[in-house]
Amino acid sequence: MKQKTHSGTKKRVKIRNSGTASVQKSCKRHLLSNKSKRQKKAFSAGYDVNVTRLQSIRRLLPGKLK
Repeated sequence: MKQKTHSGTKKRVKIRNSGTASVQKSCKRHLLSNKSKRQKKAFSAGYDVNVTRLQSIRRLLPGKLK
């Protein structure tokens, strides 16, 4: 049977050409009045996925990451 891609991971992870993946930081959607400007600015930049987490993402997105 064919392996299906995980639709939640597909929406949250952006695949780069170099074989790495990046995700957005959390805590940016609500309760922003309590957070500092510096903290909110840091949310806009995503971050690269760790090597150990990248292995689990590869299992969830077969054929996308090599």
